[in-house]
Amino acid sequence: MKIFQFDCGKCRKPVSLPLAEPAQTGNCPGCGAYLEVASFPALVRKAAPGLSGEKLLVDDESSCFYHSAKKATVACESCGRFLCSLCAIELKGQHLCSTCIERGAVKGKFEHLQNERVRYDDIALFLAVLPLVLFIWGTFITATASIFIAVKHWKSPRSIVYPGRWRSVLAIVISLGQLAVWGYLGGLLFMNIMQ
Repeated sequence: MKIFQFDCGKCRKPVSLPLAEPAQTGNCPGCGAYLEVASFPALVRKAAPGLSGEKLLVDDESSCFYHSAKKATVACESCGRFLCSLCAIELKGQHLCSTCIERGAVKGKFEHLQNERVRYDDIALFLAVLPLVLFIWGTFITATASIFIAVKHWKSPRSIVYPGRWRSVLAIVISLGQLAVWGYLGGLLFMNIMQ
């Protein structure tokens, strides 16, 4: 029987509970607080050993590209290399080798393996707001650039943390306001010149 150790949420004293069932209850030995522990079945289940691949017994069978002594079980669906059960990695229903996964992650083929994203909505908002504070005469150029970036990257993958589009919308609204002011000032200047 496994013993699960954790800290009490009230007094922070260490508590040990046997995990005979998925849900256990007890009291803290330090403060007497009621404790309830719900565990996932994987916590009490023994870990299954990984597959090491079958040894190649006959010469006319195909062998793994990376392990010549192992029997190939599948071909990589990207490059076609034969892979043993140890090397075959299943990703989104495809069997791939580690080299293709690495290449695909670097080239951005696997969107779910990305570890960084450009936040175009923040760039557009930055271009819309910062010139208002620092250099107001540049707002005509930066407002146009802000609208271009926000519209061009409207469907680009957004941040995982901040998934909304409100920054892009705000950047477009601020930039359109700036361009409207420039248009109004240009109209006034044109009317003064024409008189």
